[in-house]
Amino acid sequence: MTPKERAERSAAAMWSDDNASKWAGMEIARVDEGLAVLELTVAAHHCNGHGICHGGVTFMLADSAFAFACNSRNQSTVAQHNVISYIAPGQLGDRLTATATELSLTGRSGIYDVKVTNQDGRTIAEFRGMSRAIKGHLFDED
Repeated sequence: MTPKERAERSAAAMWSDDNASKWAGMEIARVDEGLAVLELTVAAHHCNGHGICHGGVTFMLADSAFAFACNSRNQSTVAQHNVISYIAPGQLGDRLTATATELSLTGRSGIYDVKVTNQDGRTIAEFRGMSRAIKGHLFDED
């Protein structure tokens, strides 16, 4: 199995049980080893009292992209620590894209950067996630 095939099978296994990301309206655009791209269109129910995309929704999108990237090798992996910086507000109707990229993977610990942009390429947020591999796999490999 190629690394990309493993990443795609890992994503499919995770997605099947990821009710939160589906409930929020996210879609997986692309996965590969150490990489994941998720998208979300900002709907009215994603907006806060200021009429902009709730920061928790932006965080959730970035966190989900991070999760798919750090689980791309079929090794169960969880978040150890995350931080986000909000650069610009997401607006109603925006198509947000979260691109998660692996920076480092040493032993059981990984570092991932996630950039959230809108349909015009404007940066909405920058997220850094630190991961920790745990026991288990997402699917049985032959």
